[in-house]
Amino acid sequence: MDDEKKVLIVDDEIKIIEVIKALLESKDFIVFIAENAKDAFNIFEKENISLIILDLMLPDMSGEEICSIIRKKSRIPIIMLTAKIDEEDKIKGLGIGADDYMTKPFSLKELYARVEAVLRRSEDYIKPLYEIGYFRDHDLVIDFQSHVVKKKNLEVNLTANEFKILATLIKYPNKVFTRSELIVSALGNGFEGYDRIIDSHIKNIRQKIEDNPKESVYLLTVHGVGYKFGGD
Repeated sequence: MDDEKKVLIVDDEIKIIEVIKALLESKDFIVFIAENAKDAFNIFEKENISLIILDLMLPDMSGEEICSIIRKKSRIPIIMLTAKIDEEDKIKGLGIGADDYMTKPFSLKELYARVEAVLRRSEDYIKPLYEIGYFRDHDLVIDFQSHVVKKKNLEVNLTANEFKILATLIKYPNKVFTRSELIVSALGNGFEGYDRIIDSHIKNIRQKIEDNPKESVYLLTVHGVGYKFGGD
């Protein structure tokens, strides 16, 4: 997990927000709060959030709708909060992409344990499984330690930023990155430039590793969202 752990709490009950915020800040989390969907989406787009704690009942949109929209853009861990106790509601919440489900009232000790567990599972999911990746029967080979990339056994000359972007996409299997997420994950918070610079980098990488850059098999565009790695 990054040193800077950011949690977004989305709930319209101020007392619940305050106690969860106090708990997480005592554990060195940076906490953002939103009392409605509009504010939640604004924070989600601007900040590199590590986890969302999301209430099911909000004034302008249901928690399920918010979860579904976020899942189209990101695999960020989501813990749903609800006053409902019906098992079908829990199954529905998990079915649309929530990582965990807690029924109000709940103990703060249990909530924190679940936060830690969900973040740990998330880290395990994105952890690279190898130091050297081989894709499409050795058509593309990437050595993460030596920063060497080969296409059909010939070394490919990627810039430092191009390598970071490609390596990030490969290391996070099946994750769809927005441009902003790629900037933060691959280039770092200190990067200065427009998020559209990612498009230029992707275009350059495609020219170097794809057989046909106009019909990419490695760097896939997910329209309306961003990019993902398509190697296998």
